[in-house]
Parts: sequence; C-alpha cells; structure tokens
Amino acid sequence: MVPIDSSAPIMVEQKEQQHNTKRRRLAWDVAASPTEQQEVQVQQPAPCRHVSPPKREDDREGHYTYSLGDNLTPRYKILSKMGEGTFGRVLECWDRQTREYVAIKVVRSIRKYRDAAMIEVDVLEQLAKNNKGRSLCVQIRNWFDYRNHICIVFEKLGPSLFDFLKRNKYSPFPLDLVREIGRQLLESVAYMHSLHLIHTDLKPENILLVSSDYLKLPGYKTTSQGEIYYRCLPKSSEIKLIDFGSTAYDNQNHSSIVSTRHYRAPEVILGLGWSYPCDMWSVGCILVELCSGEALFQTHENLEHLAMMERVLGPLPEHMIRKANRGAEKYFRRSRLNWPEGAVSRESIRAVRKLDRLKNMISQCVTVGGSRSSFVDLLHGLLKFDPSDRLTAQETLDHSFFRNSPA
Repeated sequence: MVPIDSSAPIMVEQKEQQHNTKRRRLAWDVAASPTEQQEVQVQQPAPCRHVSPPKREDDREGHYTYSLGDNLTPRYKILSKMGEGTFGRVLECWDRQTREYVAIKVVRSIRKYRDAAMIEVDVLEQLAKNNKGRSLCVQIRNWFDYRNHICIVFEKLGPSLFDFLKRNKYSPFPLDLVREIGRQLLESVAYMHSLHLIHTDLKPENILLVSSDYLKLPGYKTTSQGEIYYRCLPKSSEIKLIDFGSTAYDNQNHSSIVSTRHYRAPEVILGLGWSYPCDMWSVGCILVELCSGEALFQTHENLEHLAMMERVLGPLPEHMIRKANRGAEKYFRRSRLNWPEGAVSRESIRAVRKLDRLKNMISQCVTVGGSRSSFVDLLHGLLKFDPSDRLTAQETLDHSFFRNSPA
C-alpha cells in the first residue's frame, strides 16, 4: 500500500553493514516473502486494445473522477481505491507492462498539490539514486502527468502502522517489535538527514508494513460470555517510509508550520524555526504510541498541546519561552505557561490532568525491567524540549536500547 495521508513526504535507507548483521528472529518477525513483497503476478488475458476512458470533469475539490475497471492511461487498469487524503487518492492498479499490482498516487489538479507532488518525485529519485543497500523508503516505479493530475506509481505495500493499530482496537505492540520498527525508522531518517533532507511529517500513517500478513493471538480479556478477545501482530516487522511531499532541504527557509499536530515539536509551535531535530521529536512520539496504542499528545490546540508537554516532560526552558515569536507569546504569562488560566474549556483541563509523567506512562505498558529503563532513557533523549539537546538519528541508533537488543 502507499500514502493515505495528506501533509507530508516518502522514503529512506539503511547502512549496508547493519543490513547484513544477522539477528535472531522472533515468532512474529518473519521476513516478508517475495510473494508478499510483490504479489503473485496473475496471468490475465490481455485484450487487443487498451484505451483511456472518455474525458470527465474533476470533482469540485479537484480529485480525478474514475470508475473501477477504467484505464489510467492504456498501461494501468484501476482495480480499487486504497486511500484518500487532502493531496488526492491512492488507487490500486494492474500494470500491464510489468504484470504486477502497483499503487498509484493521483494528485488533485490544484497547483499547490501538483507542486508538492513534484517535490516528492524529486526527493524519491534522489533517495533512490543515493541508495546503496536495502531501501527503507517506498520505491517509485514511474510518474506521469495525466489530464492535469500528477500520478506517482509505487510498489504496493501493506497497511500503515496507524491502520494496523486501528483495526486491532489500538492494542499496543510488544517492546521487541517496537524496537525493530524503531530501528528501521531511524535508519531511514538517518539516511535522509545524511542527504540534508528533513521529512517533517513522520507519523504512523506514513510508515507502512511491507507485508499485510498477521498473526492472531489470544488477548488479555474475555467477554461476559467467556469468549476470548484476540489481538493481531504483524507477521513481519519490515516497514517502509512514505509520503515525501512535505520534505524540506536543510538550506531552505524553515519558518512555516510543519508536521501533523500530534507529532509537532515544541520549537515549531513556538515559532523558533526548525531543522533535523523536529523529525527526532516525531520519532519519540511514534515510539510511545506504538508501545501504548495511543497518541502521546491527543490535542488540536497549541496551548493545550504545550500544557500536555509540560505535564509529561516537565516545564519548558525559559530561554525558549523568551524567544517565542509574537504568535506564541500569548501562551505565556510572566515567563511561564498560562495554564490552566488560558484553557478554552474544563474538558481541556481534564485532558491534560489525565496524563502522567513519561516514565510512569511507559511503566504501565512495558513490563520488562532492563529494556524498560533503557527505553525510557531513549525517549527522554528524543523528547528534549531544546532541539539542540535532542538525540540525532545516528546517536539514537547507537543508544543501548538498540545496541544491547537480542542479536
């Protein structure tokens, strides 16, 4: 499968020596087979002629109008809709030339989305060109401009981590699985940063499992009728990063708001500018979500978001408060967060109060002693308020949580 989100970027890589290092595979951690990574190429009779459908008007939002079974150019047959976002739609298609299933991102015929799509194509091609090993980014197969829609053709992958959690009733992943997913995510981010690229929209929706296969295991609860709840775990831990439409180069102006709300770093909210560390904050939020099943900061408003951060991580540094831009000054009074005085509702105050310190939150969902303490230490390094104090991607990979994991 491929991006079903809206606001961001796609792709990443892993160092050759790390890829070649052997490690013990866990019961759920089975390498995706070739048939899972590239679905069986069904022999379909090829009609004598494949033509494009009659020209149709786009819908009111600029989405491409289609019917299942239509051709998207004579080469691709549309089989189903895989997802939709503000950027456009992702369609599952049959590639008659390569005889494989692909996912095609069909971008809305609106200038800003077309421009973002061309940035994404540029980033994907740059990542592919510099790739020297197994890629941890989704692979671009092709791209073309069709009836004023930029269409990007990708390999077909499995569900996003968010979709997997949602379908699994937000059951948390085991810590060993979080470690393997986190390692790959960090390798992809380290690769991007080495090329002076900042993803800016890391989140579970933009991390796809390579395989759709899963294991069904008995859960921890039973129903009142004595029936057992089951939970699912991915059969393989292999992932790929997607959605590079918001990727920024390090030498660009970084004054805009970036990242999806729940994964947005404090320096972005305070208008202090941003760089590589904003990706690392997002990684920290993602790791907490994978081991707890829920987003760390479930909010849609800046002051409440900052209050949640302080509740979980302690007070914001004074030097960051002093440097906050004019738009963020209103969140503070006398060099401290204007909370709960500035809260918009009692419900907002309750939402902040129900949060706990990071260490206590992790203790509730991780029971393994040694791994738990190193995981908490890792998260504190990723979720530093001051971006200059935050761990880099490479430093995170060298952390004991990953370095001392089972080989």
